[in-house]
Amino acid sequence: MSKSNRLDTNQAKSKAYYIFSFVVVFILAFLFAFPLYWIITGSFKTKQEIMSTTPVWFPSVFTGANFEKLMSSRSAPLFDLKLFGYVITGPTVPAALRWLVNTVFMSVTSMLLTCLTAAMAGYVLAKKRFWGRGIIFSLIVCAMALPKQVILIPLLREMSALKMYDTIWAVIFPIVGWPFGVFLLKQFAEGIPTEMVEACRIDGASEWRTFTDVMFPMIKPGVGACAIFTFINSWNDYFMQLIMLTSSKNLTISLGIATMQAENSTDFGLLMAGSALASVPIIIVFLIFQKYFTKGITMGAVKG
Repeated sequence: MSKSNRLDTNQAKSKAYYIFSFVVVFILAFLFAFPLYWIITGSFKTKQEIMSTTPVWFPSVFTGANFEKLMSSRSAPLFDLKLFGYVITGPTVPAALRWLVNTVFMSVTSMLLTCLTAAMAGYVLAKKRFWGRGIIFSLIVCAMALPKQVILIPLLREMSALKMYDTIWAVIFPIVGWPFGVFLLKQFAEGIPTEMVEACRIDGASEWRTFTDVMFPMIKPGVGACAIFTFINSWNDYFMQLIMLTSSKNLTISLGIATMQAENSTDFGLLMAGSALASVPIIIVFLIFQKYFTKGITMGAVKG
């Protein structure tokens, strides 16, 4: 076979592989995006279109009745702040907005605290040598396999003893120190050359400055991945929220929508409207951290 024929054959195989890959990726993207499309379009459908035996792929007439029902069913203060024995209450708004604010505050606070503590713990476990380091890391790995239901009763008793039961903090603090976050950032910190830490020590930098100025910027891809995982895990932790939160004003968006359902019937339009409203913050967080989530850490910053 001549050189030109082999080149044509290779180009044909490469083109066929490209087309096949494009088709597979398109099908997978469609399957992943379709539920979101169905929720968003369903939130603007009438009850007849939602309950139709024949699927209605696109609403014939856009209606905001589902969102009106979501916003008009209940009301609650936008926030409650306790400062020096005084309670500052915000303006009265639809309860769904209060639930959304609770959920965003819970998820963002959990994300920030978890990323900070996991980054510091990962740095220490990866770069410091001390007695018991292996035992601590082994316990963290074992804790990753421990179901949350096993420690739910101790957590509940602990939050009650700390006077945090039925507050947003009762859902936030059990997430901080997430074992998977420590494991993830410890693995990222392992890839940082030890010479970088030693150079900082020789230059007289403190441990905190070494962490903030050298280590933390280099493990940003891991922090971004940990931020997304923590935010989604906190947002979707329905079981923990169900156990820890009881007051209507302290509910999250998923719990609040669940309480608005009748005992013997389900309002799918209301569910889709609430789900569409709840999906907005997750999409925003992913768009913010996606470059860190998909970006690999640069290795070999110091050449020997």
